[in-house]
Amino acid sequence: MLKKRARHECVFCLSFRLHVAYNRDTMYHIKNLDTFTATKLRADACEILEAGYAAIDTRDVVKKNVHMDGETLRIMDASFELSAYERIFVIAFGKCAADASVELEHILGDYITEGIVIDIRSGTPLKRLSFLAGTHPLPSLQNVVATEHVASLLSEATEKDLVLVVVSGGGSSMLCLPSDMTCEVLSLVTDALMKAGATIGEINTVRKHTSKIQGGQLATLAYPATVVACLFSDVPGDDVSMIASGPTVLDTTTREDAAAILAKYNVMRVCALPHCELIETPKDPSIFSRVTNLTILSNRAMLVAMRKRAEVLGYRAFVAHTALEGEASDVGTYIVDEASREKTCMVYGGETTVTIPEGVVSGKGGRAQEVALSALIRMSEEGTVHETLIATVASDGWDNTDAAGAIVDGISVALAPILAGSPEVYLTRHDTYGFFERTGDHIITGRTGANVSDVYMTLTG
Repeated sequence: MLKKRARHECVFCLSFRLHVAYNRDTMYHIKNLDTFTATKLRADACEILEAGYAAIDTRDVVKKNVHMDGETLRIMDASFELSAYERIFVIAFGKCAADASVELEHILGDYITEGIVIDIRSGTPLKRLSFLAGTHPLPSLQNVVATEHVASLLSEATEKDLVLVVVSGGGSSMLCLPSDMTCEVLSLVTDALMKAGATIGEINTVRKHTSKIQGGQLATLAYPATVVACLFSDVPGDDVSMIASGPTVLDTTTREDAAAILAKYNVMRVCALPHCELIETPKDPSIFSRVTNLTILSNRAMLVAMRKRAEVLGYRAFVAHTALEGEASDVGTYIVDEASREKTCMVYGGETTVTIPEGVVSGKGGRAQEVALSALIRMSEEGTVHETLIATVASDGWDNTDAAGAIVDGISVALAPILAGSPEVYLTRHDTYGFFERTGDHIITGRTGANVSDVYMTLTG
């Protein structure tokens, strides 16, 4: 069992220290900070997570990477003379779209001719761009209608125009234009792949070959305009062709690859569909000769910020992995077993999978909560010798529920059987939200307007 150490401080002292750790004007991302002030380890964990969330603030990222220098638009190391274009269109989609578009309006101002923003966060104060609400994680008719407006606008683009595209996580669902199936069928296929435990790469490969806008086809619609895509990566390894299913990137996957994935997970039988018509994505390199793809944010930014904050707090800190994949329950066990040294912080980024066996009616919860619950089970077993804390979060603040993730530690191990009962039962039902709702260990941030995959952290006292 966990070996407890006398490292507790008074609740008031911890709460005070946490709240003065940042500038007094700071807006905290974690809304239930007071829940995690009972021990120093919990307070430290929150402070480290706050540093991570601050590092991926979408508006700040755009301000840092996008500038106007006279009539020259500079994005990272690339530059574009705006006087060379008759019109400038902005197309943004995904969980970062709304906040990124607000900043782009501030930066570009009257240079923007028009544009469309698709996001799940409504109420965005845009002046020159049109906001259309989307849904996530499954595609919907609402998303199709919004995407049709995008396609219509792009069809007007000429070689004298510049199309600035903001691509971010969630964009595969929000930018949705099925090729030869209804939206309902596409939702069935997507849901079946998710429940079967398909990786994000596999799901996006199928999406590319069932879409008229993914897999480089947005670039085709905009051709021969100049296209500049600002990418917010939420995929393991930051493969630009997989971010939001690569709408501006020359696709290297094939229709045969997508068919093999559908067969691997027996999707046609599960969905009771006679067939799934797949299309080939554009392979002509000339279409992409006027396209520039720039990754302006990945999960490394969040992980490095967390590592640096942990070092300030006196921990040996390491970015252990930026592209962690696998079954969420296995990952939870893995990161606990890795937490072997005292006074150490290990941070991981990635996107796990949760496989729902056929016939199982699952409860609520997402990947991050599944990792946390499996970590708790592992921590409850004999052999864990250090005071250990695990924190798991979805960077977008929405782990398939209104919780971003959860924190588990020695307190959780001691109280979970009393407050919630057997964690193994909840894990079997995939009802991780219900478990942490009873233990009070949820991390609540609300939708952050950012998305760089999931983040896992171990702290040892």
